[in-house]
Amino acid sequence: MKFRNLFIVLFTFAFIATGTLSAKENPVKPMTNKANTELTLLGGLQTDNDGVKSGSAYMLGELKSDAAVIPLMTLLHNDQNVRIRVAAALALVKIGDARGLYAVKRASEFDDSEYVRTLCKNFMNSLSK
Repeated sequence: MKFRNLFIVLFTFAFIATGTLSAKENPVKPMTNKANTELTLLGGLQTDNDGVKSGSAYMLGELKSDAAVIPLMTLLHNDQNVRIRVAAALALVKIGDARGLYAVKRASEFDDSEYVRTLCKNFMNSLSK
């Protein structure tokens, strides 16, 4: 009987000790959901799929991602698809960074496409209201 009680106590102690020792906090911090989402969407800006690219641009604007300002400005200036340039301009206006707003203002004056110029003007006018 004593041997059985001693065995149970030792087994319980060993179980608790290994559980608490293995529950040490991981020194590597996991990424937050927003940071992980931003990385995924920034990767979406680099794809060849126009739908993914414009959707990523839109969502980065909704998230107000400061990390996306430069890649969105690159899209606004260099992409061949006017719809992607418009999505980038809208995202830059939603983010509200001064560099992005300046790029949208310049696009409203000097972009090759009248469609992009008109929508950029409308985006900038919506800010002043």
